[in-house]
Amino acid sequence: MDNALGLKTLDAGLEDYYRLSPDNLDDRIAAAKSRLADRLLLLGHNYQRDEVYKFADYTGDSLKLSQYAAQQRDREYIVFCGVKFMAETADILTPPEQKVILPDLAAGCSMADMADIEAVETAWQEITRFIPESTITPITYINSAANLKAFCGEQGGLVCTSTNAEKIIRWAFERREKILFFPDQHLGRNTCKRMGIPLNEMVLWDPALPNGGNSSEAIRKARVFLWQGFCSVHQMFQPQHVDLFRKQYPGIKVIVHPECSMEVADQSDLIGSTEYIIRTVTAAPAGSRWAVGTELNLVNRLKRDNPDKEVFFLSPMVCMCSTMFRIDAPHLLWSLERLEAGSIVNQIIVPEADRTWAKVALERMLQLA
Repeated sequence: MDNALGLKTLDAGLEDYYRLSPDNLDDRIAAAKSRLADRLLLLGHNYQRDEVYKFADYTGDSLKLSQYAAQQRDREYIVFCGVKFMAETADILTPPEQKVILPDLAAGCSMADMADIEAVETAWQEITRFIPESTITPITYINSAANLKAFCGEQGGLVCTSTNAEKIIRWAFERREKILFFPDQHLGRNTCKRMGIPLNEMVLWDPALPNGGNSSEAIRKARVFLWQGFCSVHQMFQPQHVDLFRKQYPGIKVIVHPECSMEVADQSDLIGSTEYIIRTVTAAPAGSRWAVGTELNLVNRLKRDNPDKEVFFLSPMVCMCSTMFRIDAPHLLWSLERLEAGSIVNQIIVPEADRTWAKVALERMLQLA
């Protein structure tokens, strides 16, 4: 939280946790988990730092974790070691009696923050001045706030993931002529291009400009409106990084996340979600070499878990998901020990109106998946 001067301060009691040694933190987290026992489900996202990830009962990407949480109806507390939009999705998909907790409320997502409900509603009004509302389907990447998922649900749209984006977009085009895709332009562009949609039928929508920076003619002709959002981690990878690895290691396989730019995706051998990347590298033959374009914690874990292969981070610069990194061992221990003491901290509660329509958008996606 921020103090009156706007400076970052720790939640009450957290200072003491930051004075603990790593071994002491580990011992107390393990003990708290043991005492909470079956009342607790601890979820760890693939990008989570190792000091937290190792304590997770279940790991995976954001939707996989939320779906798993929804199946564990006997667990009273769901501690989600990820970022806020993930915890919101878990709250939407789980019954009200289950409490979803985010150890640090500052763990947000810079991409998700690039699209807010006011900007999306303004874009919708501007687009539908030139084309009928009945011809456009809004699709939000799961990396978005609950109220944006609700907007899609109410407008006949739905949610997608990096795994099922193509299936969701095909479904949308079977029903309407155009789509508004947010907040990640790269996932939308890479997917639509792979489906054979020409680049000149996609327009980039800049929410800071009138009509997204597009002419009325461009809006009428476009089939795809791509929100000007991106993942700061995946946008870091550049085509020259691919060239560098191919030159240094002839025959190396390059695998990247679809949140990377089109230029990087076009030069890669394979493109897919975090789960796809993990499965592919794990199943690859011994001795193979891989340059991986996704978050650093995941790549380092792949290196450690696949000692029979050479796994490289597809960038000379070190970069990790800084917002995910906010969930650390002191915050995790603090939230667990507060639960033991009967105090629920940092509970994520999606307002009922948003919850209802967001669940509609998520269920449309899940029915297709």
